[in-house]
Amino acid sequence: MTVVIFTGGEALTVSLIGEIPDDAYLIAADSGLDHALGLGLDVDLVVGDLDSVTDSALDRTSAAIERHSPDKDATDLELALEAAYRLDPDRIIVLGGHGGRIDHFLGSVALIVAERWSDIDIEWVTPQARIRPIRGGITLHGTTGSTLSLLAMSGPAMGVSTTGLRWNLEHETLEPGSTRGVSNVFMSPVATIRIDSGTLVSIQPDPS
Repeated sequence: MTVVIFTGGEALTVSLIGEIPDDAYLIAADSGLDHALGLGLDVDLVVGDLDSVTDSALDRTSAAIERHSPDKDATDLELALEAAYRLDPDRIIVLGGHGGRIDHFLGSVALIVAERWSDIDIEWVTPQARIRPIRGGITLHGTTGSTLSLLAMSGPAMGVSTTGLRWNLEHETLEPGSTRGVSNVFMSPVATIRIDSGTLVSIQPDPS
């Protein structure tokens, strides 16, 4: 089962429709509903304090509404992820940007790689980047010559090995606060990353 979460922030490009499986369960985080409807898609559930979604979008949707107080302790994206997690999905795809606020962007990256979602394949696709947490190992797809950055999160990532990149690693350690993994390059359409322990986040600045 795949759950797709539409976030608020900047509008989504039509090309992102291709990221959505036909049988996915769709959740909108607050004004993410406007973005989903803008792509011609209604959602199954709207989650948030509803302070930014438009009245016209709420009038047009047939979705269930999970409304939270504005005095909440979590962002609308976090609430949407919690709602998705309750569905016990195999995969979660988050679609949307951060609206230009660096605090929201950093908070969302930290949220995406949080340990509590570690048993789910999760990916965040924005109009500018594709972001995924890596634990154990993963196969990534990208255009030859495109950029891939690997950053350690929540402690060192140990035993990191890669294939398909210009600068491959062999059982090496990437430390938090180090830029060693920034701006690697796909040398083929497929790259593999393996980790003995720890967590990496992969960032592909070109989301295609």
